[in-house]
Amino acid sequence: MSAAPTAVIDPFLRDALFARIADRRDELIALTQALIRIPTINPPGDVYADCAALIGRRLAARGFQVEYVRAHGSAGDSDRFPRTNVIARIEGPRPGPCVHFNGHIDVVPPGQGWTVDPFAGVVKDGRVYGRGACDMKGGIAASIIAVESLLDAGLLTAGALEISGTVDEESGGFGGVGHLAKLGYFSKPRVDHVIIPEPLNVDRVCVGHRGVWWAEIETKGRVAHGSMPFLGNCAVRHMGAVLHRIEEELIPRLSEKRTDMPVVPEGARQSTININAIHGGQREDHDGLPSPMVPDRCRMVIDRRYLIEEDPDAVRGEIVAILDDLRQRRPGFDYDLREILAFLPTMTDADAPVVLAVAAAIETVLGRPAQRVVSPGTYDQKHIVRIGHLKDCIAYGPGILDLAHQPDEYVGIDDMVQSAKVMALATLALLAGRAGG
Repeated sequence: MSAAPTAVIDPFLRDALFARIADRRDELIALTQALIRIPTINPPGDVYADCAALIGRRLAARGFQVEYVRAHGSAGDSDRFPRTNVIARIEGPRPGPCVHFNGHIDVVPPGQGWTVDPFAGVVKDGRVYGRGACDMKGGIAASIIAVESLLDAGLLTAGALEISGTVDEESGGFGGVGHLAKLGYFSKPRVDHVIIPEPLNVDRVCVGHRGVWWAEIETKGRVAHGSMPFLGNCAVRHMGAVLHRIEEELIPRLSEKRTDMPVVPEGARQSTININAIHGGQREDHDGLPSPMVPDRCRMVIDRRYLIEEDPDAVRGEIVAILDDLRQRRPGFDYDLREILAFLPTMTDADAPVVLAVAAAIETVLGRPAQRVVSPGTYDQKHIVRIGHLKDCIAYGPGILDLAHQPDEYVGIDDMVQSAKVMALATLALLAGRAGG
């Protein structure tokens, strides 16, 4: 077992560091607003390079060595929508461990229902509003202020600090952390500890996530005139049979599968399946009158989230069993099944250095014990663990999980200040090697 983190600075210096962060409250707000005002919408991947440059210029002015790495050939990458990542590093005067803060700069489309401009960075009632405020530009800003405050206080006496702004997390992270992990940016000996400022609430350490399996099911039929459907074979009706079996058989079974993982919210402590999309027949972008056709293809995308106790092969097998049974029982039924993406569940050890350091810092700053939680959805920890083989990785940041991707998304200003203090204090413990590392 690893030892609990110990204090790395005396209370006077710690309180001075906290005061320094609190004094930069307005700067923290302004940085969050500046990030929100760059509409890095994914898809398609708008203005990633602009947001990366904002982060890079700021950190270069503080003495960081800055790199811009484009993920050429990754999904969605083009000269119009380049997948541009930024990585900044600063070394202390003596060797030591490296603490890396990684934040994704992409945001989902704003959608409908906003009462404020989603890209104005409106400040009211102690909050900064905007798409990405919570998920996760407020977290990126807090990590930058935390690191800059450490540097201003002269507390980087050994080791190194890194901050990255990466792309495409909302669509799997392949052009962002996935790409950089393949290049060695998230592996030892370069990096020892990673903190991802995702919005899991200011008093929580997120140690992992559930598994995910996305797949596309295509049912097949035969085209015919819509006035004589008996001469055709309706693929949409076949898909209806698939949906019926999922609704009546699979979903009740999934609700009975529970986990010991501390997944939040409570409803995600079971296995789940979501029907992400379905389409058959007339083109979706057709706005005229439909033609009388029996559809010969119907496609459905499913989003299956599963638990660490489950076998990934069995997760796929549950769907295959339904489809194969329908093929035998239902006249004319045939299908194709295509895996879109798959990631195993991951959970960092409870006594890992970064877990202990952040948990101790939360208790010091907030005056209450930290919760250890698991995310219902995946985030970029999956690439750091799977590709980088770096297990000392958690998510911690300001923002309320339930606000992510919602209209009128916001991040609390007090939460950003508090989380910056937590990040700074945890970083000191990790750089000193006093969190069990």
